[in-house]
Amino acid sequence: MKRLTKYIAFIVLAVAFTSCNEWMNEGPQGATKTTTQLADAAAQNEAAAAANLSAVYAQFIQLYSGLGDLGYSRHNDFGYAAICMFMDAQTNDFVSPNIGYNWFGFSDWKNIRDNTLQTTDGLICHLVWNEYYKIIRACNVVIEGVDSENPGLARGVLSQALAVRAFCYLQLAQLYQFTYGDDTKDFKCVPVVKDRMTAEQTEAIPRVTVDSVFRFIMADLNYACDSLEGYGRADKGYVDQAVAYGLRARANLVMKNWKAAADDADKALQLSGALPLTIEEAAVPGFASASAHNVLWANIIVENNDVVQSGICNWVSHMSSFYGDGYTGVGATRWIASDLYAQIASTDVRKGWWLNESRQSPLLDATGYRELKSTIQGSADYYPAYTNVKFGTGDGTVTGLGAAAGDWILMRAEELLLIKAEGLARAGEDGASVLSDFVTNYRDPNYNINGHGLSVEDEIWWQRRVELWGEGFAFNDIMRLEKPIDRSNATNWPDAWKLGVPANHGVLLWRIPKSEIESNPGISDSDNNPFVAL
Repeated sequence: MKRLTKYIAFIVLAVAFTSCNEWMNEGPQGATKTTTQLADAAAQNEAAAAANLSAVYAQFIQLYSGLGDLGYSRHNDFGYAAICMFMDAQTNDFVSPNIGYNWFGFSDWKNIRDNTLQTTDGLICHLVWNEYYKIIRACNVVIEGVDSENPGLARGVLSQALAVRAFCYLQLAQLYQFTYGDDTKDFKCVPVVKDRMTAEQTEAIPRVTVDSVFRFIMADLNYACDSLEGYGRADKGYVDQAVAYGLRARANLVMKNWKAAADDADKALQLSGALPLTIEEAAVPGFASASAHNVLWANIIVENNDVVQSGICNWVSHMSSFYGDGYTGVGATRWIASDLYAQIASTDVRKGWWLNESRQSPLLDATGYRELKSTIQGSADYYPAYTNVKFGTGDGTVTGLGAAAGDWILMRAEELLLIKAEGLARAGEDGASVLSDFVTNYRDPNYNINGHGLSVEDEIWWQRRVELWGEGFAFNDIMRLEKPIDRSNATNWPDAWKLGVPANHGVLLWRIPKSEIESNPGISDSDNNPFVAL
């Protein structure tokens, strides 16, 4: 069975939840249903759709979700958070030690786009592809189970599935082709697996153009933004109207619809009421709880999730320097590049998100984390300079399931303010004031927007590199802004990994897995992004 069609095969399960217009108006032997019966049927349809929706969000945090079907149980295969770490590991600013326990380092790029299953890089290639298309598959199951023309009570569920599907295609589009533009619109991007595809349509699913993918993304997001009005979600693990606007803001930013991106980001902030962390709140290790007031959307991870039960196959294990039971506890920590760190003002609270050259941070003094961390190796100075202390643990302790059960943040107010600032600035409006207000009020009271000698647009990018460090945005920003990768000015990049990649270099494009090409007649080797060496 074709790999992509395998990912949508269980859509047939949705037959059990047949759409409203096929059965809601008829009873047994064609008898007309009463109003009460119709209401009961609508409620049942909503419940069935909601049950399918839970599988969508579960896929984000599933253990071995990317490679398990291929027989692999890799410790860097724990859902979307792992993909974020893969993305950041390709960039300038996310440094890792060159040790055997590091599952997120790239020693060189000559094989980084290997698409076979014979190498570590080839496994990553499969993992990323499979994870996104599995989420898309789960979204299509939800969509198949709802009559989009008459969704009734299931409208909110349908809209969430459309929004999440758009999120996945937006991520894929930025990995497998260069950024959206007049000169790239007709380039081959990724296959689009839609809901309600016939058997003939799924026989071979080709790559479609960049323009086609973005039209599909925007159609899904437009529906979600309109239809989620008034929808009340159970918690921040679900998409609501504010999140849908935030996702559309991201898409508009990539498409260079500058004013629309700013407007959507502002709408998301208004609807959510989310505010950035205060300076005092940002001076504590965190970014591990959906309950924080700056969070709009998150993968909510609890102790009984498989990734937590594994003990070490979760983002806290690989990212939080405080988790003694995980990979960071044996030295596989994440560092900021020394040159970026040096550019952060001493008055900026974010300077404390990483250990300084003396292996100290105010964040350790301001909380109990200094004492907690000292229990890991008996010394608060165990970790090297530039180690991140930005990310706390699930419950503020250093061991146990509670510590590993940290939520993964998918969207927060600070990102939306930076989108608003960039959209306005690139549209010729006053984005500088939005940026200055954010940084001055929430990060550095002494902030000078001209302090780095950059244009407003590049200053916003610099702020994104610092503010969103480690959260999975950096590689997409490099692609979107057509920036080079240059590690030459950082002293803490291992020599083997100190490289430079020009903007829009072919090696930046991810390659479609070999197994997909072998199982999907719609894609041939000649259709794939070429293997490009540095």
